[in-house]
Amino acid sequence: MRKKTGFILGVILLLVALLAGCGNQTTSSGDSSSAASSQAAKPAAADNAAVPEGKVIIKMLNVGQGDSVLIQTAEQTVLIDTSDVDERDKLQRELEKAGVRKIDKVILTHPHADHIGGMDVVLSKYEVKAVYDNGMPSTSKLYRSYMKTLKAKGIEHKGLKAGDELDFGSGAKFKVLWPSADLVQQGSQKGYKHDPNNESVVGRLTFGQFSMMFTGDAEKEAEKQVLAMYAGEIHSTVLKSGHHGSKTSSSADFLRAVRPETALISCGQGNDYGHPHKETMKKYHAMKLKIYETDRNGTITVTTDGQGYEVKPEAGEAQ
Repeated sequence: MRKKTGFILGVILLLVALLAGCGNQTTSSGDSSSAASSQAAKPAAADNAAVPEGKVIIKMLNVGQGDSVLIQTAEQTVLIDTSDVDERDKLQRELEKAGVRKIDKVILTHPHADHIGGMDVVLSKYEVKAVYDNGMPSTSKLYRSYMKTLKAKGIEHKGLKAGDELDFGSGAKFKVLWPSADLVQQGSQKGYKHDPNNESVVGRLTFGQFSMMFTGDAEKEAEKQVLAMYAGEIHSTVLKSGHHGSKTSSSADFLRAVRPETALISCGQGNDYGHPHKETMKKYHAMKLKIYETDRNGTITVTTDGQGYEVKPEAGEAQ
């Protein structure tokens, strides 16, 4: 009887052990599935892990005499212009420093080399979802090259015109103020004489109460047209100085309408153009603007929560 009882107890213990093992296996399998799901979700969330929800980070990159501004929200990475041909290595280093993995939108203000010169690096080194420009064809070899690459890679391409609005994610919007639809139509006709600087994409970024005016190389003529169309809508917290701080831009009327607190200037150290020009700097100082230049301050980072904002240069202080 004792032997029989012992045998039965042994069988019961064995069954309990087997059931416990199955239970552990089920739990383990569930954990693995959960971990796999978590890992699968990480890349999308980690692309802009450095940008918390509720913040926008804007970097005027130190790329010499060219222009390139990186905008990062928790959802998207946007690049406005890509510097000059001979500054491609600088551009790539700056993007790497900023932790860029992919670029959701590239906006090319106009087809001058110091604004589109880094497109080959951008398109070869990064996954790019869409490219926007001023919608006008160009005979520039750099323009034809990136258009060819966009077609080969199946990357979305669109021309921008006044009134268009782009969503940068997390509540950040970019409203296009120039060029007008009429100018785009004229500029698309064969034989039209182009004025690339005054055909630059001009746009205003908004995020909560914060705003920033992006001007490309727009000069006084384009500024006049923007004023005529959007006079009461262009007040902005920060101004990306037109045409590297040239005296051909930043007209008195335009500055009075924008009424910025801070001006950011992209220019190369000791550049041949003398940018920024003393005439422009005099206007900025008269308005008591905080002025930052990439040649003096390196990459300039603006961080905003939609209410206030902070400017951090790599070196030096505001002028």
